[in-house]
Amino acid sequence: MHSGPATTLSSEAVIRLGVFAAVFCAMAIAEAAAPRRSRAFGRASRWTGNLGIAALNTVLVRILIPTAAVGAAIAAGRAHFGLFNQIAIGRWPAFVLAVVALDLVVYLQHVMFHAVPALWRVHRTHHVDPDFDVTTGVRFHPIEIVVSMLIKIAAVGAMGAAPDAVVTFEVLLNATSMFSHGNLKLPERADRFLRWILVTPDMHRVHHSVVRRETNSNFGFNLPWWDYLLGTYRAEPAAGHLGMTIGIDGFPGAGEIALTAMLSHPLRGPTGRYPLGREE
Repeated sequence: MHSGPATTLSSEAVIRLGVFAAVFCAMAIAEAAAPRRSRAFGRASRWTGNLGIAALNTVLVRILIPTAAVGAAIAAGRAHFGLFNQIAIGRWPAFVLAVVALDLVVYLQHVMFHAVPALWRVHRTHHVDPDFDVTTGVRFHPIEIVVSMLIKIAAVGAMGAAPDAVVTFEVLLNATSMFSHGNLKLPERADRFLRWILVTPDMHRVHHSVVRRETNSNFGFNLPWWDYLLGTYRAEPAAGHLGMTIGIDGFPGAGEIALTAMLSHPLRGPTGRYPLGREE
């Protein structure tokens, strides 16, 4: 936990790639062994585009913001800038608070992408995936990834979060995003228990419903507490997990699979009725 800045930066990409590969493989195997829903499209057709946009986003962030949020944490530490660099609360309390606070920031950012029409058009790329599985958890438009990273950099700087806390949060967020988007059937008792500490696939799948009031619920990726506390939690989809429709009205699934369709999506079609504050 006491690695220097250079070590933290050089090892971050290796750690994130290693955890990504391990969680992705585990979830892909689990989905095949115990699927929650039947697939509307084959893996090959969807996964090519979803993993392609994830790879593009990784390269783009490395080019535009090479040190990303970890670099902001290192810079804040060197300048003694930010809350946790100004108050003496101990290394471990600051570590835990930083990870939890960053999760709240991501929850609020997610709500913002549903509330601002222009941002919703960008975020909608994630929602028009016609199926819901592990690769949906990495399917985001490059504009959203860059905006998200800038928000995290600002939050990390304001908090003065330690570099190892930021790496831990990023790894957890990536892993839990793949888990919470999994087409995985968990035992009902296990799902009820896990929902106290972690967003489960059944919990987050509600958020991908075509029904507007369900789309605008269950915003958490990692910790479920913010949905409970802020009134955005919905236990189940009205049609049930097997009967619900995944996607967004007006965007047929077959036309939203290719990488080119994902990249052009924000420019296509009307904004629609989904953004928060609009008429049902």
